[in-house]
Amino acid sequence: MSVIQIQQVSRWYGNVVAVNDVTMTIGPGVTGLLGPNGAGKSTLITMMAGFLPPSVGAVTLDGVPVWRHEAAYRHIGLVPETEAVYDTLNGGQFVRANAELQGLPDPGAAAAAAIDVVAMADAADRRISTYSKGMKQRIKMAAALVHQPSVLLLDEPFNGMDPRQRLHLMELLRQMGAEGRTVLFSSHILEEVQQVATHIEVVVSGRHAASGDFRTIRRLMTDRPHLYRIRSSDDRRLAAALIGHAATSGVQLEGPAIHVQVTDFENFSRLLPGLARELGIRLWEVSPTDESLESVFSYLVGGRA
Repeated sequence: MSVIQIQQVSRWYGNVVAVNDVTMTIGPGVTGLLGPNGAGKSTLITMMAGFLPPSVGAVTLDGVPVWRHEAAYRHIGLVPETEAVYDTLNGGQFVRANAELQGLPDPGAAAAAAIDVVAMADAADRRISTYSKGMKQRIKMAAALVHQPSVLLLDEPFNGMDPRQRLHLMELLRQMGAEGRTVLFSSHILEEVQQVATHIEVVVSGRHAASGDFRTIRRLMTDRPHLYRIRSSDDRRLAAALIGHAATSGVQLEGPAIHVQVTDFENFSRLLPGLARELGIRLWEVSPTDESLESVFSYLVGGRA
């Protein structure tokens, strides 16, 4: 099992600060790296892969700096966002070339196995110039997996993939995470991150904004209300009882439901069932309306923009 540690890392280009004093730990399992365009995600991934040194701080793999450390590279697979492929080669040749660069004893067999993993065997003999963007993403994935790395870094890997390809990649990432590999991927497709990642790191304007699963991040945001939708046997009486309570900051009747802004989640979780029992009101639905990763991400970005 491999662990990447980023310790007080900054990276700047001239007067532009791309990453600013970021500290995080990426361990076994699947981690989603989130952030708006220009947040520093690609810079962080490039430094984790050892292709770019930090201006300040350290990036290590199992305690060893990855910059200019050949032994560390043998444990890392990188799928860059850019289409870094040779169009004049066919898919099989491209993956085999990466196997040979890794010094594998049987590069042909290793390439064939990696191509099978990404379901590209039928197109392995075609020139890469004929591939769709989704196919190029998959052949890059095969090249990154050819030496069976313990760490896999993917920058926007879902770009250009059709729904079937995305589902296949999602399942592949889950499988590798379950095997104990350290997998990190960035993506703007928040629903897919929510479905695949067991851990989330959020960067905004080059800074580390939050860490955890999306519900944990949401719970930590005590400066913003939680939003709930409630349906009951007597919405008006229940709404009247909730108004003005210290655990809520707003109550609104909308159609057949009450929409409540909650400022004290723990207090509210005890208050609501007690009130319903006291008033003889049945609760039919109590559901959060802002617990999606997209909502959490919007809050985090908005709070720091």
